[in-house]
Amino acid sequence: MNQPFDLTQINLSMAQENQYEVAVLPIGAIEAHNRHLPYGQDFFHTSEVARRCVRQAWEATQKVLLLPALPYGVDSNLMDFPLVMHVRQSTLDALVHDLALSLVHHGIKKMVLLNGHGGNDFKPLIRQLQFEQPLHLFLINWWQVGSDCYHEIFEKVDDHAGELETSVALHLFPELVQTKNAGNGQTRPFRFEALNKGWAYTSRQFSKLNDHCAVGDPSKASAEKGEQYLQVICQRITEFLIELANSPLDEDFPYQNRESMGNR
Repeated sequence: MNQPFDLTQINLSMAQENQYEVAVLPIGAIEAHNRHLPYGQDFFHTSEVARRCVRQAWEATQKVLLLPALPYGVDSNLMDFPLVMHVRQSTLDALVHDLALSLVHHGIKKMVLLNGHGGNDFKPLIRQLQFEQPLHLFLINWWQVGSDCYHEIFEKVDDHAGELETSVALHLFPELVQTKNAGNGQTRPFRFEALNKGWAYTSRQFSKLNDHCAVGDPSKASAEKGEQYLQVICQRITEFLIELANSPLDEDFPYQNRESMGNR
């Protein structure tokens, strides 16, 4: 049965009948994730989060459209590991830019980038596109959506291929997880205090952190933790998509109406 929220499954009749207000574009990466997680980790979990949320938002509004996920991301700092696939941010931006213009042409002026890879940085593109086009772009890094309740579920905050991602993988695609091969995710600190404290920044070359492309301990991961975290973030993302779909594109969007602010 054709799913009316999925662009790859609708047909011309469905496209003509439905009035879509919001389009969601999932974006992942193809890269090493410790020794136990698949290279498609970011692509798989971002695609699933997007599908769950868009399906639920569609059921509530009949206004939200799921675009096919982009599998590739910015991975220049992981290229020392075999078969990591890297595209430049400018390449990724160009593709998102053209897709956004296609949506505007078809009358869809609300777009959500559901990002699943920390190396992707779309903020400059969002500023530029909203300056150039009658389009409202929103960015969600899905792994950050539940950061306020992270410690209620997981033992330690991690960064890459640790407890969070392994837990999500164990829930969504356990057949692709080889836990026995996992490294401990321990990394070498910078020699500079400014970098370790975070008020100075440099790109991390992952092959200098350790030999298994991980930042975080996966040993405490479980499918139950993954399910719990996904429930939190999917509920929040779905609610946002519903609000976005139902909100009129008036002159104050996406801010509160001037009238509702009173004399404050």
